[in-house]
Amino acid sequence: MTPQELAAKTGEVIGVSDWFDVTQDRINKFAEATGDFQFIHIDEEKAKLTPFGGTIAHGFLTLSLIPVLGSLTQGARVDGVKMGVNYGGNKVRFIAPVRSGKRVRSHTKLTELVEKRPGQWQQTNEITIEIEGEDKPALIAEWIMQFFV
Repeated sequence: MTPQELAAKTGEVIGVSDWFDVTQDRINKFAEATGDFQFIHIDEEKAKLTPFGGTIAHGFLTLSLIPVLGSLTQGARVDGVKMGVNYGGNKVRFIAPVRSGKRVRSHTKLTELVEKRPGQWQQTNEITIEIEGEDKPALIAEWIMQFFV
């Protein structure tokens, strides 16, 4: 579709991703990459004694899944995109923890699409990351990306 056709979908959910496994191995690797070794993420025995009953993913790990969940999404796509970049977030809220072994998926709602320069588009989405079998989502983020056609 063209950017203009996508812009006509403002206010709509434009994609839902496939489910994605949040494994303890992924949590451990994220801890290693970021230096965040808080026991609630990596010490399965100590974490069992918390209200969560086990380890949980880092909030920033869940946030960092936005690109992979986007790649697992069937939905509205602009034809001829040469490159896309993250531009940032206006708002991020961590609503519920993602327990190790759970699956998550994203729901993407287009909130704005504007052409910044010829061929450079800025897309703002409300992204909700759902946890399988849970009432509350893991997070809700207003996320901005730019793409070039």
